[in-house]
Amino acid sequence: MNRQSQPIREHLLELRSRLTWAAGSVFVTTVIAFIFHEQILKLLMGPAEGFVDIPNGKPIYTDLTEFLGIAAKASLLVGMFASLPFILYQIVMFVAPGLKPKERRYLYALLPTSLIVFVIGAAFGYRILFPPMVTFLLTFGNDVATPYIRIGNYVNLMLSLLFWMGIIFETPVIIFFLAKIGIVTPSFLARQRRWALIGSFVLGAIITPTFDPINQTFVAVPIIVLYEIGILLAKLAYRGRRASSMNLDTER
Repeated sequence: MNRQSQPIREHLLELRSRLTWAAGSVFVTTVIAFIFHEQILKLLMGPAEGFVDIPNGKPIYTDLTEFLGIAAKASLLVGMFASLPFILYQIVMFVAPGLKPKERRYLYALLPTSLIVFVIGAAFGYRILFPPMVTFLLTFGNDVATPYIRIGNYVNLMLSLLFWMGIIFETPVIIFFLAKIGIVTPSFLARQRRWALIGSFVLGAIITPTFDPINQTFVAVPIIVLYEIGILLAKLAYRGRRASSMNLDTER
């Protein structure tokens, strides 16, 4: 009984230790981000080009605690993202001992790749997608009504879109992993192209808060391209999986 409970107790202690280190890193990076919250908020306002076309040239807040709350939220999310490499390291170190050597190699390659791809997706949204979308939202109907943009609404929108664009760009990585472990095949993915095309435009309509088909297409086209890249990666993963299985059969 004691022999069986001892490893479990050690694993729980290790898990607690790694969660503590991860939470500590998030706390430290969040505090640092909050110190520079003005620079972070100004960076998020970049796609709006300084709000030059609205009164006073900057957004407003209508609740006494709104600016403080949105500064804290933006700082927390930036802190979580800044500490993500350390958190992923803690996850890898906790999970790796229970994996096979080949699975360990996949894990070591997958996690940093996912992080890089997420950054690329967020950068694509920030540089390519958001400027025309924000311009459309700021200028649509300004002959009828005067836009007074609340900073809370704007920052929440930007953070949400940055997150979803980062997730969307993970599509090839996820497809490669699923093909590597045998859940999907390249032929199955190729047969689903029609549904992927429809789904990409549905996601484009959901993610973009405008009815502008141009902005929705800006989201849909990358999803389609990423899906095709995923099919190519699935073919590589499937070939590697077949080669390894043939080697095992030969050894037997």
